[in-house]
Amino acid sequence: MPTYEYECQKCSYLFEKFQSITAEPLKRCPKCRGKVKRLLGTGAGIIFKGSGFYQTDYRTDSYKKSAKADSAAASGTDSKKADSAKAKKADSSAGAKKAAG
Repeated sequence: MPTYEYECQKCSYLFEKFQSITAEPLKRCPKCRGKVKRLLGTGAGIIFKGSGFYQTDYRTDSYKKSAKADSAAASGTDSKKADSAKAKKADSSAGAKKAAG
């Protein structure tokens, strides 16, 4: 829930109120019961807690390079497997044609 800032029109008292977004804005000052207006606030900044944000979002260059090398090696291995599977399939279809013909 956000914290809203209010200012009294009568006595200039500034105060904050912790309210739900759907709650009606306050209308009266808690000190003098004068009319209040809600001020535009900047809101709270983003607060990152814990160690996971740095480790998962802001990787070092050395990590990025090794991850790229790993993925290139894995895709190279996959393409070699695919090439050998294609070769085996071609050999088996050629053998089937010889046996039929």
